[in-house]
Amino acid sequence: MNPKARVLIVDDDVAMAKYLASHLSRRNFEVTVAASDQEALRIFRTLDPILVLLDTSMSANSGGAILERLKHIKPTVSIMVLSANRDPELIFKASKLGADDYLSKPIDPKELDARISRVLDNQRLHAEVTQLREQVRQQSDFTMLFGTSPRMLEVKTTIEQVADTTATVLVRGESGTGKEVVARMIHSESSRSEKPFVKVNCAAIPHELLESELFGYEAGAFTGATRQKLGKFEQANNGTIFLDEISEMHPALQAKLLHVLQDHEFSRLGGKRDVQVDVRVLAATNKPLERAVEEGTFREDLFYRLNVVTIHIPPLRERREEIPVFLEYFLEKYSQHYGKRPPMFSDYAVARMMEYAWPGNIRELENLVKRYVIVGNEAQIIRELSTPKPIVVAKEAPAAVAAAAGATNVQPVAGLGADLEMPSLLEIGKRAAMQAEREAIERVLAQTRWNRRQAAKILRISYKALLNKLKAMEEHGKGHVGK
Repeated sequence: MNPKARVLIVDDDVAMAKYLASHLSRRNFEVTVAASDQEALRIFRTLDPILVLLDTSMSANSGGAILERLKHIKPTVSIMVLSANRDPELIFKASKLGADDYLSKPIDPKELDARISRVLDNQRLHAEVTQLREQVRQQSDFTMLFGTSPRMLEVKTTIEQVADTTATVLVRGESGTGKEVVARMIHSESSRSEKPFVKVNCAAIPHELLESELFGYEAGAFTGATRQKLGKFEQANNGTIFLDEISEMHPALQAKLLHVLQDHEFSRLGGKRDVQVDVRVLAATNKPLERAVEEGTFREDLFYRLNVVTIHIPPLRERREEIPVFLEYFLEKYSQHYGKRPPMFSDYAVARMMEYAWPGNIRELENLVKRYVIVGNEAQIIRELSTPKPIVVAKEAPAAVAAAAGATNVQPVAGLGADLEMPSLLEIGKRAAMQAEREAIERVLAQTRWNRRQAAKILRISYKALLNKLKAMEEHGKGHVGK
């Protein structure tokens, strides 16, 4: 059964508020009454109504203030102002502040019903248009993400194979590679596509609040919990929930998530009964969960529950052929958005971008194009790209030797003695060996999904020797291997 639409009545006239509440309750609305601005704001945040009936003469500053505050908290809420004042100027003021309609007192019940019906129809129409626009935008994102790179076509094939199943999927990749786009594509390709897709960023919500955000709470569960609140899992019922940055979830909450994955039920905070849900769970991480399992910060049983199917999204630097296509797409997108149309990037600029490492991946590239559209200065945008400092070597030093030593952007300089600028052959050999060893270890760890014991067997070294090499690599200032 569909939940009742929630309506908040703000009126200090007890008799009028009681009449309106009774009238709307008979028409299958869930009605709550507030007798003051302060009470209205407090209730509004927890009630999350679709409609507010706001009684105010609009002659006092408080009238306009409460209307603005409610619209600021939830811009999509419909507000109908009720007032005995029929001054056209005040009606205009109410409309300017965000009111969707204005009804004069005394109120005709039939007129009230007609006005409410019209306001809610407009709200539904706006929501449908917004949803259609979002679908078009997502389709464009899907096309961009999977249309040009052989490696991403492999990802797309995997998505098509798992989309219309109930399997839990773990999406892995660096920040900004498009993990959410992949999750949304899995949802859109599944039989649940018409049902809710609910995203939760586990890193953005303090762990003290994440449990109530995911599972909701009952009235009286804690101070300030005046009414029941549904959590994200209930909101996603029959649809898909996307748990982004799953590695940041507190260990105490991981046990409750594991219970949901196993039994498809949970209890709200302060609840005395279990709630059953049918939710497809997708998760994403930019960190090696295997390491978190070894360190004891992530449950091993939860990891295996989430890791039924893994989709790894390669970083942008490993699919550079996509960069020109992304540049063209984002330039067109933000030119339309900002009403500006700067020229396409020059060949020089594109070449620089093809050389850049893009540590922030597609998100970084998108933001760069957005800034270019706004400022219209290509030179300024290019300066933002951090370039590795050149290692100066002697004119006689072959570029290949310097590259083996780890040098980038090699610049031979005439007139410098080899004994001053050229690293020793022993040093070059050490650096080249370390780099080759690092690449081999990273490759094997990726193949074994960070199972270090299995990786040690493949590399034909002891488990302890592998741990020592990983520690040595981290101490050389290159961060964790595999990141």
